[in-house]
Amino acid sequence: MRTLALRGGARVAVVAAEWCDAFGVVTRGRVQLELRDGEPGPVLGRDAGFWLGGTGVRALRNPGRRTATVRIVTPRARTVTCQSTHPVPQLPNDGGTT
Repeated sequence: MRTLALRGGARVAVVAAEWCDAFGVVTRGRVQLELRDGEPGPVLGRDAGFWLGGTGVRALRNPGRRTATVRIVTPRARTVTCQSTHPVPQLPNDGGTT
């Protein structure tokens, strides 16, 4: 389990190979899902949970001014190799991870 901290206005790419089996929970602030076509997706508030694999989400963005945090949970043992049918370029990480 890890915590992703997104400063106000920050954006972090969702790399399919790293996030395919990840489940996220917003623990502070709000996080907007950016869809694969670049369109803004839903804005999720505190305690909202979401899967990233197979959802078409290409980035997480903090629409607010204060730091938002997301707790990321992944299985300990990876038994499934994840492959994306849509290549997603990795973008610079504007937020921080702790």
